Amino acid sequence: MLTLSWSLSAVSIAVALVALVRARRASRRLERLTESYWELRYESSQLKARVTRLETVVGPPATAEPEQGTARGGSTAAFIPLSSLKK
Repeated sequence: MLTLSWSLSAVSIAVALVALVRARRASRRLERLTESYWELRYESSQLKARVTRLETVVGPPATAEPEQGTARGGSTAAFIPLSSLKK
């Protein structure tokens, strides 16, 4: 009976050590992922700022408003994205 209790204690200590190691690995991985997330957010905001600066220097992009001639019934070729046709 004493051998059984010692063996159960040894197994429970081993399981606890394995759980501790896995928890530490998960903690380190979470730390790395969090750091990567914030780095990407920073880089994304930097890129958005650069694009905004370039757009103000070059000018606003052309809008896709219909021309005066097409409103009167004139037909012109227009781009229709495939995603709008899928249903």
